[in-house]
Amino acid sequence: MIRWSYLSSGALVRVSFCLVLLVCPLAWSQVDTTGSDAANPSADDAHMRVPPPVSGQPYPATFADETESNHITYGLTLGSGYSTNVTGGTPAIGSMNYSIWPTIGLNRITSRSQLVLNYSPGFTFYQRVSSRNQASQNLAFNFQYQLTPRLAATLQESFTKTSNILDQSNPLNETTVSGSAPVPGPAIVTPIMNQISNATTAQLNYQVSANGMIGGSGTYSTLRYPGSSNSSGLFNSQFASGSFFYSHRLSERYTIGGTYQYQNILSYQGAGLGTRTETQSVFGFLTIYLKPTLSVSLSEGPQHYSTTQDPLPTSAAWQPMTMVSANWQGERTAMSFSYSRAVSGGGGLNGTFHSNSVSWSARWQTSRNWTVGASGAYTNNQSLTPLFLSSPSGHTITGAASLQRTLTDHTTLQFGYSYAHQTYSNIAAISNIPSTSWVFVNLNFRTERPLHR
Repeated sequence: MIRWSYLSSGALVRVSFCLVLLVCPLAWSQVDTTGSDAANPSADDAHMRVPPPVSGQPYPATFADETESNHITYGLTLGSGYSTNVTGGTPAIGSMNYSIWPTIGLNRITSRSQLVLNYSPGFTFYQRVSSRNQASQNLAFNFQYQLTPRLAATLQESFTKTSNILDQSNPLNETTVSGSAPVPGPAIVTPIMNQISNATTAQLNYQVSANGMIGGSGTYSTLRYPGSSNSSGLFNSQFASGSFFYSHRLSERYTIGGTYQYQNILSYQGAGLGTRTETQSVFGFLTIYLKPTLSVSLSEGPQHYSTTQDPLPTSAAWQPMTMVSANWQGERTAMSFSYSRAVSGGGGLNGTFHSNSVSWSARWQTSRNWTVGASGAYTNNQSLTPLFLSSPSGHTITGAASLQRTLTDHTTLQFGYSYAHQTYSNIAAISNIPSTSWVFVNLNFRTERPLHR
């Protein structure tokens, strides 16, 4: 019953898409059919940036001069590493591994659109435990289109299939930092265990005046652990959300606004045990652009949650929601930081949680050929439904550090270390051995070909 009621509630997300689309006729009515205004918008139509608290985009982890456009990229990463825990059993079994990741990327910009597409399959072989050999898939798609001088649309899609999220061509990228309201992702770092995640987001933004913007978005995502959930204590999850916002530019540096967001989260194991969590949030935000590439954002507001696990009664209450984030994208330095205090669920867990989360990433180009990088995250999940079955409290800590050497224009060598520690007593997949370490070395080959406009 929980799962069907969740799917029916997805209608709210579809309604949010439809309501956002109602903005389109208004936007088209603002366009001069002669084409003169579209080609030469007035000062009143100066494009506003979508503030980080409502953009739905992660902060960039690249340097300012690393951003390139209108090219297609081919690459190959050869990797080797050692993991201290590849089975999740007792005693822990460590093993060397060898990996290969071919990659292809596309970044194309026109006067009205930008398309970014990256795809990387992966193959990993374990020396001591060949039964854990894996094939992975990683796809990321981001398309932005300027429908009119005032109306812009964004469509994002991501898909990941892996059995070890620490085993990546660049483990630093596993930690993403965003200024927007948190979307439930994997809360548990599992040993070698299959997991599939998929997320789709669509957004429309309409600039109603020289300093005013409205927008709306919808997101649907899933996280599954095929063939392992019942025995490991992990739960599959589905997530749907819809939101609307208004922002106002006070000056070149200051932007304020407010937003309403609805979220519906379902965690489940097959057709049996499951929990549905609904949240509604209204919060105001302030973004300060200290420089064009340096911003700080603050968000605050009330959040109401309602959670159900049959046959227990519904639990509901109000909680404060807080978000703080910052991003700096310099010529040789890129840093991002975020903190959030909110009600959440899913991510492999069952139940509803009061979550405090911190995530950060940093890169420094110390010289022409050397780059240092580090990233990390901490999440503390305290159950708001302690009477529900399989609703444990706990925390997760992850971190990664790397040193990269540029060998040629097309070749780099990367050394690194990843670490994960977590405490959730009722999850068999991690309760016996809560810590995992990963040492790796990767050799990267990359070439680019320009695209003709």
